[in-house]
Amino acid sequence: MNIPVVAGMISTMLFAASMLPMLLKAARTKDLTSYSVGNIVMTNVANAVHSVYVFDLPAGPVWLLHSFYVVASALMLVWCLRYRQDSGQDRAQEASERSAAERLLGAATTGTSVAIPSLNH
Repeated sequence: MNIPVVAGMISTMLFAASMLPMLLKAARTKDLTSYSVGNIVMTNVANAVHSVYVFDLPAGPVWLLHSFYVVASALMLVWCLRYRQDSGQDRAQEASERSAAERLLGAATTGTSVAIPSLNH
């Protein structure tokens, strides 16, 4: 093998390995609040456009690397959209619970009674 192909193979493995912790953490925690949806969308658009160029090249390490990026960025977009919706529902429930707690605390400090709705959904 020639040196550029070996370098391409090594860099492909290093780039892929550098993204694995992010993907594993996102899959495990489902916490993608620190990621910009706009950036992830733009990454997917750029990958789609760049695919026209990459897959016109002879098959090699760059195909593998780009394919990994396409899959990884698509996963991040799907997870980001899915988990942010889920966390939005969680935030709404937390706000409801906080509101009920505040009403209870307010009633306790003023000596009035208050009806607390069920928090179980």
